[in-house]
Amino acid sequence: MQTTVFFDGVCNLCNRSVNFLIKQDKKNVLKFASLQGGYAQKVIPKALLNREKLDSILVYTDGKFYDRSTAVLKLCKILGGLYTVFLIGYLLPRFIRDGLYTFIANNRYRWFGETDQCRVPTEALKERFLE
Repeated sequence: MQTTVFFDGVCNLCNRSVNFLIKQDKKNVLKFASLQGGYAQKVIPKALLNREKLDSILVYTDGKFYDRSTAVLKLCKILGGLYTVFLIGYLLPRFIRDGLYTFIANNRYRWFGETDQCRVPTEALKERFLE
């Protein structure tokens, strides 16, 4: 099973999250692509991709796209182990989970900053990125 994680390539929080996921992905099932890139433009349905406001992580797995808090919980399930404890988040109604997610997303540049350009993977990590 391959899972693709689409992330905001200029967001420092998002880039740190990608680094974390790469380190924790012991099964090497996660692939990555920036929301700003051509690959994302080709595969993500237009209804999910707002080019003016890239404020949600998207996870594509098992033939479905997941966004916001559900995407994060899917990643916890995929990573397995200790991260499965966070699946308790499914007990919260989605509007509450997504409300918290949106609050963080709306403040991420102010709290964590942003870069001038999308992340360029190192040679060692190139096979994990789809662009």
